Amino acid sequence: MKHVFGRRGAITVAGLVASLAVVSVATGAGPTYNLGSLKGSITVDGSSTVGPYAQAGAELFSRAGAKDVKITIGISGTGGGFERFCRGETDLSNASRPMRNKEAQLCKDNSVGSWRAFTVANDALTVVVNQQNTWATCLSVAELKKIWEPGSKVSSWKDVRSSFPDVPLKLFGPGTDSGTFEYFTEAVNGKARASRSDYQASEDDNVLVQGVSGERGGLGYFGHSYYTENQSRLNAVQVRNPKTDQCVAPGVSTVHSGAYKPLSRPLFIYAKGSSFAKTEVQAFIDYVFDNEVAIAKRARFVPLTKVQLKRARTNFTLAVKAARRG
Repeated sequence: MKHVFGRRGAITVAGLVASLAVVSVATGAGPTYNLGSLKGSITVDGSSTVGPYAQAGAELFSRAGAKDVKITIGISGTGGGFERFCRGETDLSNASRPMRNKEAQLCKDNSVGSWRAFTVANDALTVVVNQQNTWATCLSVAELKKIWEPGSKVSSWKDVRSSFPDVPLKLFGPGTDSGTFEYFTEAVNGKARASRSDYQASEDDNVLVQGVSGERGGLGYFGHSYYTENQSRLNAVQVRNPKTDQCVAPGVSTVHSGAYKPLSRPLFIYAKGSSFAKTEVQAFIDYVFDNEVAIAKRARFVPLTKVQLKRARTNFTLAVKAARRG
């Protein structure tokens, strides 16, 4: 599935041909939903990283029987998504980091009311270089910090490590509305949003892919799904685990084992309280958890571990019970 989102782009998933109408049955004693009887619309915005996952979930949800539910997914970055969410403009908000206190306060100030956060997948935030780059196969967190820290004057690969060639370093990364930007800067530079600013920034990860693939000395970072979709054009850099000192490649097994540190992270979908009360919204999130491995595979994401899924399922069931109590 090709990711075709733009910075403020949107995709509408509705009316796909369903192979058959089925009833979604939650694991355990959770709620059930007749997908074929559902109608309505769901508006989603937020993270460019989580966007493809939500898109894949919406497509499979429609094909499974919910063809009369219109799901519109926008891409404005985690921060931009929360802004819309907290103005009451969207039902769901995709996020590659947890909501911050100031964002929660904005929701309260705008009387958005209660909301729920659901962990839906994992990500191996991936550092990528041009395919002509044969030298930077593994970088330490200290070297990444040297490149990306505020005020950095690193302009050549030789500045990163003396054994590297004197090739101009061209940097590409997410914009400041991106949760990936906040996560990476905190994990690497020690403080969220602390970063050098002289790099090509975009909320559209496809722009970053094009940038790195077009520059011999290019380096960038974004969600793992965008790397796996473009691995014929890019090289993924292994990251040296600060505790074990081992070079670790991003991937499902290294995220699940905890070896890919510090750039592995959970991904979220937030649901507005009044929106979660709608059956079609509950059914969509229920479907995501019932089919999260298939969705993750389709969108090239790292699925939840069994422990994560059990916890997410419990959170969802409690949220449904609370919504039904009114």
